[in-house]
Order: sequence, then C-alpha cells, then structure tokens
Amino acid sequence: MKRRIHLGLVLVCSLVSYFCSCSAFYLPGLAPVSFCEDGKGGEDCQTVIQLFVNRLDSVESVLPYEYDVFDFCKDAKEMRPSENLGQVLFGERIESSPYKFNFKQDIKCKAVCTKNYHKGNQEETVKLEFLKMGMQLNYQHHWIIDNMPVTWCYDVEDGQKYCNPGFPIGCLVTLDGRVKDACVINAEFNKKNTFYVFNHVDIKITYHSGTTEGWRGARLVAATMEPKSIKQVDEKTLNCETGNPMEIPGEFDNDMSVVYTYSVQFTEDNSIKWASRWDYILVSMPHTNIQWFSIMNSLVIVLFLSGMVAMIMLRTLHKDIARYNQVDQANLIKIPPTKEKSFLPYEDAQEESGWKQVHGDVFRPPRKGMLLSVFLGQGTQIFIMTFITLFLACLGFLSPANRGALMTCAVVLWVLLGTPAGYVSARLYKTFGGEKWKTNVLLTALLCPGIVFADFFLMNLILWVEGSSAAIPFGTLVAILALWFGISVPLTFVGAYFGFKKPAIEQPVRTNQIPRQIPEQSFFTKPIPGIVMGGILPFGCIFIQLFFILNSIWSHQMYYMFGFLFLVFIILLITCSEATILLCYFHLCAEDYHWWWRSFLTSGFTAVYLFIYAVHYFFSKLQIIGAASTILYFGYTMIMVLIFFLFTGTIGFFACFWFVNKIYSVVKVD
Repeated sequence: MKRRIHLGLVLVCSLVSYFCSCSAFYLPGLAPVSFCEDGKGGEDCQTVIQLFVNRLDSVESVLPYEYDVFDFCKDAKEMRPSENLGQVLFGERIESSPYKFNFKQDIKCKAVCTKNYHKGNQEETVKLEFLKMGMQLNYQHHWIIDNMPVTWCYDVEDGQKYCNPGFPIGCLVTLDGRVKDACVINAEFNKKNTFYVFNHVDIKITYHSGTTEGWRGARLVAATMEPKSIKQVDEKTLNCETGNPMEIPGEFDNDMSVVYTYSVQFTEDNSIKWASRWDYILVSMPHTNIQWFSIMNSLVIVLFLSGMVAMIMLRTLHKDIARYNQVDQANLIKIPPTKEKSFLPYEDAQEESGWKQVHGDVFRPPRKGMLLSVFLGQGTQIFIMTFITLFLACLGFLSPANRGALMTCAVVLWVLLGTPAGYVSARLYKTFGGEKWKTNVLLTALLCPGIVFADFFLMNLILWVEGSSAAIPFGTLVAILALWFGISVPLTFVGAYFGFKKPAIEQPVRTNQIPRQIPEQSFFTKPIPGIVMGGILPFGCIFIQLFFILNSIWSHQMYYMFGFLFLVFIILLITCSEATILLCYFHLCAEDYHWWWRSFLTSGFTAVYLFIYAVHYFFSKLQIIGAASTILYFGYTMIMVLIFFLFTGTIGFFACFWFVNKIYSVVKVD
C-alpha cells in the first residue's frame, strides 16, 4: 500500500514538474508593452525604447558595484525605477542609461560619450585604475530592455549557442601572455600587459508585429548584443566596423581617451510569441538532462528507503506488536495483576525485548527541551514559508521576469508565519513539562532570527566598507527591523498564547519515575555515528540541485526550473522522514530511548554536508579572490546552513514523533 502511495506521489510530482518547468518563466498578469513608430502611436503605444543598466558583478568577486562606479557614460536625466525588497536584498541597482533610441529606427555607429584620462589628474587616474580592476576580475554589464536582459549569444561546444545575460567590461592579456576570458573572441587581443575595453556594442532588437495578431503596434521578443573593442580618434570620425582595438596599457604613461559608441538594428520575427520570449535565453542553458538525472537518482534513494520503511512497518513491527500483545494476554491469564506488581515495572523484563522494553521511558522529556522547542518552532515557520514560496514559483508567480519577487515573497511569508512558530514551540515546550513560557516565546521570536540578522548585519558592514552596491541602505535595514519587531514578534506571541492555552500533547504510555539504564551500545547505534549517517541519504537527493542553486547565487546564472526544485523538495521531505524513522527504530530496538534530540539532529545533519559541499564548491568551482569576498561567501553560507539545519531537523523530528506515538499507541502496555 505504501509503495503505491509513493509511486502515485512520484507520478503527480513528475506532472507538476513538467508543467511548472514549461510555464514557470512568466508572471501571470504581467502586461506586455506595445511599441510603435514615431508619429504612428497612441497613448497606449510607446515610441522610445529606454535601456536600463543594472549593477555589475563578477564570478571572481562577491562584491557587486553600481554602474556609475566604473566611470561609464551617464544619463543626463538619471532615473531609477522603484525596486522591491527582494531586489534591494539581492543588491540590484537599476538605473537609466544614455542609450535611448526610437522604435524601428536603425542606428549606425552613434557616439554616447568620451571619457578622457590625463596622467597628472589624480581623480581620473583612480577611475582608470578601477576600470582596469574590473576588467582584471572579469566584471560584467547587465543591461535591460523592456524588462528583458540584453544577452550576448555565442557558440559553445557541440555547435550549441549559449546566451549570457551579461557581457564583460573588457579583458586582459597578462605579462606572461596569458589570455583571460573574453579576450579569446578576438585574435588581435594579444599584446602583453594590456587591457582591452569593450567600448562599442552592436544591439539587435527583435519584435513581433501586432498586425498579424489583431492588436496595435509591436512587442519586443528578443534583445541581443555583441561587444567590440574599437579605437576611435574622436566623436566626429567614427568607424564601428573595423579598426584597431581600444587598448589601455598596464602602465598609465600617456594621456588617453575612450569613446563609447553603439549601433542598433531592428528585426521582425512573428514566429516568436511574447509569452515565450525568454525561451532563447533559458533553453540555451543545458541543464535539463542533468536535472532529470538528479531526479531519477533521488527517486532511487526514495524507493530504497520506502522499501525499508515498508518492510519494517508491515513485517517487523507487525510481528513485534502481535508478539507483545500475545505475551501480555498470556501474562494476564497466568499472573493476575496485583497492587505489588504496579511497583515493579520491570518484573516481566525477560518476556519483553526490543523497543517495547523502554515504553516507560520513551516519552521522558528531553534535556534542553526549551532549546529544542524553539528550534522546532522556527523550523516549522521556515518549512511553511519554503513550501508556499516554491509552490507559487512553480505556478509562475515568481518568475525571472518579476525581479526580486522570490526573495520578497519569502521574507513577507516568514514575517506573517510567526503564529505557527509560536504555537508549535509553546505546545511542545508545555508537553516537555516546561513552565518558563515567557523565556520560551522570547527565544522563539528572537534567537534564530537574531543570529541571522547579526550575521547579515556584519556582512552588510563589509559591503559598506568596500563600497559595494549590495550594501543594504540604512532605511531598508530599519524596514526589516520594523517587519520583524512590528509584525513577526507580535504574531509569535499570539501563536504562543494559543499554544500554552492548549493542553499538553497526550502520550500513549505513562512515563516511569525512575529512568531506565541504557545498555552498552554498539558502534552503529551510538548517537554520533547514527546522526552522521542520517544526513547522507537526504544530501544525496539534493546535491545536484544544490549545484545549480549555488551557480545561480555565486556564478550569476538564472535559476528558473522551479518545477524540478519543487519535486526535489518533496523528495527531500520523504527522504528525511524515512531515514530518521529507520534510525529511530534501530535505536529503540537497542533500548536507547533518547530519541527527541537525535531525531532532530539526524536529518538536521544534512546541513553539515551542505556546508562541506559549499566549501568544496568554493575551492573547486569559483575563482573568488580577496579576503572580503571570502568572508562574505562563508558568512552568507552560514545563514543558508542554519536555515537548512532548522528546516531538515524539523522534518525529521515530526516524522519520528508521529512514528513513536503510532507504535506505542497500538501495543498493549500494562
């Protein structure tokens, strides 16, 4: 029966994954913008296309910087669109640019501005050095047209085309002649100790005409560009087709100037629909086959664990319960219960064995019950937040087109879910026999969020000192604190009030007054080996998906396969539950009744493997250099590890809590 349930769940999740991975790119209700030629449009049809620029980032540095810091051409009437909380937390800083053009009006080699650098000018020298630092660390532009990234598409292995949502500032040929990154696109980039700045871009905009669809104007369906390095004499004599590259020598010896230019070409393509305009970006990312391999790998682990749990539940446990109940029935016939027997709880110990023998101690309150209840309250809050966020993302409400929506949704949900956290923490703390309810509710509201905020604040200080655009403004920090103390904390108190008003959870068996001595345990049933082994299988289900998540965070790649992520979330939920139940049963059979903390730590130890993998990812996949970037990487990683620890630990605890209550409620105990 359980195997059928699991197979049905797998089928449903596969269908959800398929449909979500196909439709999760777009936000339902996101209205398209129509463009018309100058003089032919109405109020609902725009003629001018505005190009926006975002912050620049690099795979070799965790520190993003605003567009203006690199001394590029600025917009005379600088305009910043409103940003949501998620965009601010992710460090996005979108602003207008001087790149403006009219719809369907091609432009051939137009100058934007000229930046002059004089050797004796200290300010200009500093700006040039900062620009060279950006090229050395491979910082990349991120441009936006009609809420769509301007992509740099180029051929990769096996004849495939890859579309990068960013393009580099320039490139560097080192003193030893080593060509770095983007310099490989041009054979002329070969002079040692020389920087080549990409000062020209060929922009190609593809649109879908509305005349064939019955609506007015046209809609933009693609925006691509090609960066070039071309040395210009001045703005009056421009040549954007061929020419010597724009070189910046490693040693700033002479005055120099950099002329920034661009060209624009419009192309009509009615085969591309507006609703699928992100496809050419996302499809070029060759992840789908690996994702399905990850899912199949995880399903094998789930089926293995499901078989083990089914075997225990349907065979071993069934036989245990039947044998125990038969022994109890025989004892009732042979030895009638007496008043003296009630004082000898272990008189029939020789007739009992395994997990039933510890029935008088299995529900003994754990040590540090206050801390455990606080962790479980916070873990419940994180679990519900994660489930709702992934479900909404799977439906397409949190697509890449809606920038910052994912983080905004997660933060708002966490704030509003203070009530379940307070209720679960208070109810369990009361079940453990705790009486310090004020301390409990304060720790639930402040402990884990306080640790996360303290870490986040320290990282923000480093970003502020380094002048990074990812530094959160003071006003946003005040807003976060207001959400925390003004909404989340009061809701936690409300949940705790109802939790303490409820009676303690009734246990199926009574607890003896005198604790039973735990026999000597074998190596595999000792606490630490069991906890270490418990996190291996859940981590095995997620490590491939974890690679893509880390890529999206640190390598600045778009993550859009929320259908796969939701399916992996369900698989992780099942795996943590089943692995914890298995180990809990083995420990109870070894007459070790300390299962409360162990059930939490067994699945929670998956977070330790996550941290180890993050360390491996840092040294093997990233080229991050600099003390500040390293501290920031591990600082933010610790926040992820803490959240994942609470999340997985809570799953394992409640699965084990249900299992233990279930088996001791069906066996007859005197």
